[in-house]
Amino acid sequence: MRLTAKSIEHLRPIAKRREIPDSGCRGLYLILQPSGARSYAIRYRHRGVPKKLTLKGVTSLADARATATQALRELASGADPAAARKEAAIKAAVAKADTVAAICECYLKREGLRLRTLDQRRAIFAKKIYPVIGDLPVSELRRSEITSLLDKIEDKSGARAADMALAMLRRVFNWHSLRSDDFASPIVRGMGNRFNSKERRRTRVLGDREIASVWAAASAGGAQPYGALIKLALLTSARRGELASLRWDEIDGDGTWTLPAGRSKTKTEITRPLSRAARQIVDQQSRIDGCAYIFSLNGITPTQNFSAPKRALDSASGVADWRFHDLRRTARSLLSRAGVNVDIAERCLGHAMAPIRDTYDKHRYIDEMRHAFEALAAQLDRIVHPPGGKVLEGRFGRSP
Repeated sequence: MRLTAKSIEHLRPIAKRREIPDSGCRGLYLILQPSGARSYAIRYRHRGVPKKLTLKGVTSLADARATATQALRELASGADPAAARKEAAIKAAVAKADTVAAICECYLKREGLRLRTLDQRRAIFAKKIYPVIGDLPVSELRRSEITSLLDKIEDKSGARAADMALAMLRRVFNWHSLRSDDFASPIVRGMGNRFNSKERRRTRVLGDREIASVWAAASAGGAQPYGALIKLALLTSARRGELASLRWDEIDGDGTWTLPAGRSKTKTEITRPLSRAARQIVDQQSRIDGCAYIFSLNGITPTQNFSAPKRALDSASGVADWRFHDLRRTARSLLSRAGVNVDIAERCLGHAMAPIRDTYDKHRYIDEMRHAFEALAAQLDRIVHPPGGKVLEGRFGRSP
């Protein structure tokens, strides 16, 4: 029968599967399932062998006839339509698995456990890289497309962000090139270095007068809980994120703060025995029923608003042009001024030790760090409450 759209619509299914040939197009069949589902297929012979090509995704008779006509042209030229479509599907699948996003995700899956900054990498890939070049086949990626990507990141987020994105892409591409027979990374030497870390690396350290002014402003009632965070940062040398999400259950009965690996930048557990001055600040914070965080404004989440309190603190203290992370550098410098051993001071900051040291030296240095943090607190106390009431500007690197 010559199929028409109306005749197909009026066909009723039976208990058996039916193949209804279309006299209007040689080799085309309508497949009618007992369930009533309809599809199309082409039956033909290639080199004497009977073949069948199911037309997946084709729902209308007009599309089925057009596809069948094209397939018969391919057959007339000596090609096998079914084999050609299978090969095309395989190429499409390979191409999909060969995109920048697919290669990056494969890298993160296989190498993720060895990366200290896995979450940060995932975020940068997802927010900055995938939207621009994620769908491009990695084997066809051009250098100009990477440069354009870096320009966009630099314009929106700065030169440091662009260099970080390039460094991560370079590592992924180098990894992929070791696993591929044909891939060669389009990233070449000299593409990065938009942010010259040696020239722009911050060296800001608060002087004694600045510390005293900031401490006084942080102690004012209106500065809480941000003020307590500022003072605790100087007393512990901890990062802002570590302090802002500090939980009550991370501090044990003797005042030792254990930062879990999941909250650590180095992805390792960090232990800091708090000084008496630091414990006093923690004890002064009000507990909110059901709230796990020491610093919280709503009783549900840790404090997250830093910009407005920082501006208010700058105005109250008269000290500007400093960042929260500068307090960490200041605390580290004060540890040196107090005569703390370099190795112990680095442990106080939570810096990762050399792998060989970490492998063989399993001493925890708790007593040594407790002594160091007490020495740091004593330095700060002499700065904030100087003998005679006058702050003298000390020089970092030696005892005042």
